[in-house]
Amino acid sequence: MAQTVSVIVSAEDRTRLAAIVADRSRPLKHVQRAQIVLHSADRLPALEVARRAGVSRPAVWCWQRHYAEDGVDRLLREGSRKPGRAPTPRATVARIVALTCSEPPGEVTHWTGRAMAKASGLSLTTIQRIWKAHKLAPHRLRTFKRSKDPAFAEKVEDIVGLYMHPPAHAVVLSIDEKSQIQALDRTQPGLPLKPGNAGTMTHDYKRHGTTTLFAAFNVLDGVVLGRCMHKHTHQEFIRFLNAVERQAPAGKIIHAILDNYATHKHPKVRDWLARHPRWVFHFTPTSGSWLNAVENFFSVLTRRRLRRGVFTSIVDLQAAINRYLDQHNSDPKPFVWTKPARDILAKIDRLPVPSV
Repeated sequence: MAQTVSVIVSAEDRTRLAAIVADRSRPLKHVQRAQIVLHSADRLPALEVARRAGVSRPAVWCWQRHYAEDGVDRLLREGSRKPGRAPTPRATVARIVALTCSEPPGEVTHWTGRAMAKASGLSLTTIQRIWKAHKLAPHRLRTFKRSKDPAFAEKVEDIVGLYMHPPAHAVVLSIDEKSQIQALDRTQPGLPLKPGNAGTMTHDYKRHGTTTLFAAFNVLDGVVLGRCMHKHTHQEFIRFLNAVERQAPAGKIIHAILDNYATHKHPKVRDWLARHPRWVFHFTPTSGSWLNAVENFFSVLTRRRLRRGVFTSIVDLQAAINRYLDQHNSDPKPFVWTKPARDILAKIDRLPVPSV
């Protein structure tokens, strides 16, 4: 588009346009259009008219033409436009939603936007808009596992009760081991984070062995007692229990929450438990390790210290873990469990019943 008309403004139109420019209650677009015509009548270049009116050059050419064709009145009204696209009928939307929630044809596992657009005859944008409005995301999948433990409810109530209503004059410990922690060294040094660029790390690595972290998380004060060992058999577990026993306050009952790992139920561990009557073991249900509070600590340790760490030896790895334990214990936070057992059991009851 370019300038195709010569703007000639009569005295009457100039007075009317000047009044529009001076009127503070006028919309900005009306003032700009009047300025375009007045500046054009002064034979200013289109670039200068655009600068003074605060618009683009195509807008200058457009409104010069509109004024030449229809006068001042055309500057004050909007032109007719093509009607917008009609909304998708409700029946069509309902059909798309129902089809999305059904199994796709063939051997594919889930619907994609393009597959749905092809099957329904609609555009990809329309499918995406319908999915967004109904919060449908076929590409996402949430996994679950329901415990088959016959004493599931009793164990949940027992452990949640310890978290929410710990016994007086007792210590509540969440105990577990994080095994097979690898000392991984990268083959090349990466680059640090920079504005506009993520940090880098090679995908390949060198292995320097593994270690196992035994941890006892005190849910009352948040302190974690940890020991790194080369194996995770019952011998190492008993040594760790002895270490916890030496540091636990004397004269207090110790309630220990553990999972069903065979090491925790070894005959020699049971013998040790018989020799230490103040210890009481509480086992989580099978497939219920999420009830063990120390798992949260392991998750944070992995994300903040281990996953991106570079370790040249097992000693280097164990030293890094010990430093993290010291840092955590310098400002511990008590563990707070907020979900009552009845709410957990009600949610579990909504899951499908597992096959025997």
